Amino acid sequence: MPDDAPSVPAHQRPGRAAASNASGRFEPHERVKFDDGWPVEEELPPFRTQVTEERPRKVISANTSPDIPFERSLNPYRGCEHGCIYCFARPTHAYLGLSPGLDFETNLIAKPLAPAVLARELRGRGYVPKVLALGTSTDPYQPIERDRRITRGLIEVLAEHGHPVTITTKGTLIERDIDLLAPMAARGLATVGMSVTTLDPAVARAMEPRCPSPARRLATIRRLSEAGIPVRVQVSPVVPALTDHELESILAQAAQAGARAASMIALRLPREVAGLFREWLAERFPDRAARVMNRVRDLHGGQDYDPEWGTRMTGQGEWARLLSARFELACRRLGYGPLPPLRTDLFRVPQGPGAQLSLF
Repeated sequence: MPDDAPSVPAHQRPGRAAASNASGRFEPHERVKFDDGWPVEEELPPFRTQVTEERPRKVISANTSPDIPFERSLNPYRGCEHGCIYCFARPTHAYLGLSPGLDFETNLIAKPLAPAVLARELRGRGYVPKVLALGTSTDPYQPIERDRRITRGLIEVLAEHGHPVTITTKGTLIERDIDLLAPMAARGLATVGMSVTTLDPAVARAMEPRCPSPARRLATIRRLSEAGIPVRVQVSPVVPALTDHELESILAQAAQAGARAASMIALRLPREVAGLFREWLAERFPDRAARVMNRVRDLHGGQDYDPEWGTRMTGQGEWARLLSARFELACRRLGYGPLPPLRTDLFRVPQGPGAQLSLF
């Protein structure tokens, strides 16, 4: 995202984190607002959430990144109305001819046929079950899931066929699906990762404008835990000079709510995310913008982002080592450990339409 991208007036983007909507990097032309000199007031309407539908041919994605702890993932939506300014998935909107800025938060793509496609893929000859990571790119429990119910449909397919799943979310709507997830968890088929980046409601509202509040997310951790669903608190990302001082407090409150494991990722700003984040800092936290970005560059070898495997999630240098030491010390003190491994031996091949039923 170029630093000179024209900013959209604040009253046209209520409840949004991005301040601009520059064209995607693959577009041959750039959209800019231009005053042609005519004395006509042309007030554009506020950005509203729009949802289009996609008919996917497949929904299971393979991952070969050596520093990501899953091999297969599943995402029912493209774009995310939660609008987290730091979201590493923003650049993927450029592949759709859309902006990683405001388009990512407002121009959403839903996959209503995803449950049926998933069932078909599970029936594939030679399919070998491995843990599916649900919501690794955009949140499966963002607001439109309340009506679309695609995530619930996917979980129903997985539950019916004994397939393991781990879910990553900031959405408290996941409580709706405890009736599915609790029996799966009891069989060793489900875990949940709940992301909590700050305990400060004002910072959260600015940084993650349409996410549930931090207190509400902690309450969801408690509800999931009480239902017997193993929960990992994900302090991701840790923003230096803005939220890093909260690390121990977040871990402590999540442990009190019942979280059994914890993870942490330092802020990373790939591609257009860097420009969007700098723009956001200058608007929302001008008093510390320079300090935050200086620390970010310390983490990534003098750049806004370094995509090197092994260090892109943790950063490097003295501050990164200190952050890691603080995290490990807090986890030991609070009794965090690994979540139980999920089972793959309970998977059974779904019966396709018209298949002959077993006699036994």
